[in-house]
Amino acid sequence: QVQLVESGGGVVQAGGSLRLSCDGSGIIFSGNAEAWHRQPPGKQRELVAAILSGGVTNYANSVKGRFTISRDNAKNTVYLQMNSLKPEDTAVYYCHSFSRGINYWGKGTLVTVSS
Repeated sequence: QVQLVESGGGVVQAGGSLRLSCDGSGIIFSGNAEAWHRQPPGKQRELVAAILSGGVTNYANSVKGRFTISRDNAKNTVYLQMNSLKPEDTAVYYCHSFSRGINYWGKGTLVTVSS
């Protein structure tokens, strides 16, 4: 059974940093594409950052230069380092993996950025 478990969310002041983690079980991250999505209150879910099997990364324009996605293959964990956080970054952040044609999602972790 595949499980993605996010952690690291919380409350932080604007300008602060957080690092989110996504631990995978029943799935090997290194051979897949992983991503972080977020859903702000009252809005649709959006892609934040993605890392492909070869290590290529992509970012939403709104987070470029502030967020960094990375993957530790030995730990089977994907990270999202978030710096210079803004109130508009407030959202539930979801880990996503695409493996063998199937989308897997975590349950999300809440990030709240206070002004």
